[in-house]
Amino acid sequence: METVLTRSQFVRWRTAIFAIFLVSGLSIATWASRVPAIKAALGIDNVQIGGVLLVGGLASILGLSVSSVIVARFGARRGMLTLMLVFAAGLAVIGLGTDIAGSVPLVVLGLVMWGFGNGALDVMMNVEGAAIETESGRTLLPLFHAFFSAGTVVGAGLGVLLISLGSNVFVHLSIVAAVIAVVACVSIANVPDRAQAGDPAAAEPAGWKARLGVTLSAWREPRTYALGVVMLGMAFAEGGANDWLALGVVEGHGAPQEMGALGLAVFSVSMTVVRVFGGPLVDRFGRVAVLRVLSVAAVAGLLLFILAPTTPLVFVGAALWGVGASLGFPLGMSAAGDDPARAAARVSAAATIGYVAFLAGPPLLGVISEQIGLLNTLYILVVLVAASGFASPAARPLPGATVGSGQH
Repeated sequence: METVLTRSQFVRWRTAIFAIFLVSGLSIATWASRVPAIKAALGIDNVQIGGVLLVGGLASILGLSVSSVIVARFGARRGMLTLMLVFAAGLAVIGLGTDIAGSVPLVVLGLVMWGFGNGALDVMMNVEGAAIETESGRTLLPLFHAFFSAGTVVGAGLGVLLISLGSNVFVHLSIVAAVIAVVACVSIANVPDRAQAGDPAAAEPAGWKARLGVTLSAWREPRTYALGVVMLGMAFAEGGANDWLALGVVEGHGAPQEMGALGLAVFSVSMTVVRVFGGPLVDRFGRVAVLRVLSVAAVAGLLLFILAPTTPLVFVGAALWGVGASLGFPLGMSAAGDDPARAAARVSAAATIGYVAFLAGPPLLGVISEQIGLLNTLYILVVLVAASGFASPAARPLPGATVGSGQH
């Protein structure tokens, strides 16, 4: 990328994208922490709340799918600012529908705004992260995703605090919405206009109809689907752990409930640590080698988790599972963004495949587990993670790319 950014401008840009990843995670954990209260306030049953959650997931997938079109039409800076304000407003609308109006349709509207905004932003912030990688010559997307994970931790902790203080859903979600709106305005002010900085890939919205053609062409590239396999396997592994790991410890291995929560914590900490420190490993050994090693770790961890005869070994399995699943998604995003001129389209396509797995995978595992048992169902994850490892050569950097090549 030809650029006229000073060191100070680059640091502000990188910090701004860190902040955007953080508040995206914050918004997700904020919503998740209040689902039980929303369900109780609206007087709906598990089937109905499941339908509400499904609507949010579908809105997220729609946002992922059209994000590159939004970038092509309006540019990354305006697109990210607008989407952050949309999903912040969506949180406030969810709170309004829960405590003020007592309206399920209003909550669903807020969830659609929140899901669509977050889904579309996800692609844009990863494209910006990939551009920052190119500018710095270092693998940074795992660290960006670590900030997302940190945001979920902050959101969960804030949820515990405000719930313990007796805050209702409207007040809680409105506070977080205001924080996100402020971060949106401050962070976007520090994101450079890359079109004016000499980056031809960012010359939007001029020629956006031609960019729409690029968006559609990404779905005709075999590499897109191979990267999709890499991300699909690891997204299944991550989403499956979030929803079923704790239950696997309790029901599958007969441990008390607190051990289930501890097992999930072990998984989450292992994943976050590798995301924080994984970038230098990728720069040293390359994406493909790291993805292969991590897929082996994930397979080993899953098998140990399923077959372990003692609780301590179950925790070792959970740790290896978290280590193995940590970098598949960010490195898939990084590989999709190798060519800045086509980054938005390729990241959008690959991310859509991964997120469909992340959102649809855990419920599918739940249905299957009713027939064959939860621990036996996890063998499906073993197969998918192994497929992710076999597909890892797709993450090899494109000609001319330096990030993730292992040649630094």
